[in-house]
Amino acid sequence: MVRSKESFSRRQLLIFASNSIVAAPLAALAGGTFPDIHVIKNPQCGCCTAWIKILIDKGFNVTSEDRSGSLLTEFKIESGVPNYMMSCHTAKIDGYFIEGHVPASEIKRLMADRPDALGLAVPAMPYGSPGMGPEDEREAYDVYIISADGTAEVFQHYAEAGISV
Repeated sequence: MVRSKESFSRRQLLIFASNSIVAAPLAALAGGTFPDIHVIKNPQCGCCTAWIKILIDKGFNVTSEDRSGSLLTEFKIESGVPNYMMSCHTAKIDGYFIEGHVPASEIKRLMADRPDALGLAVPAMPYGSPGMGPEDEREAYDVYIISADGTAEVFQHYAEAGISV
């Protein structure tokens, strides 16, 4: 059997296909596309809607679902959000939770680094965090990374606006 120089062997095709499967998620992150993010929020919450708009503007494909009261709290608990880290909305992205007004840049960093963690949280609703007022008037706040045992450590600190650290 004579093969043309342009044909591929079965082995070459399998190697190419498997490399493509491994490289595709990394290429997507490098190209500025991210896994879908699904936000569970209170239907009356305007700051949640503002946060979603910011994520869309930063290149995320966002879907949302409205839940109120105990249904929203139940979702937070099922997702692994510790009580002391709860905020107004909870999102899920590629196996992680995102609780509260986490900046898009920290979600992108989480997706790039893929740490062994449950997710990120900005507890309460700090003024000037994404969706909570103008960033140039922001109060200092921390983004926390939550470990599987529920402990938290600072993932990123945001200083009060106008104060350099």
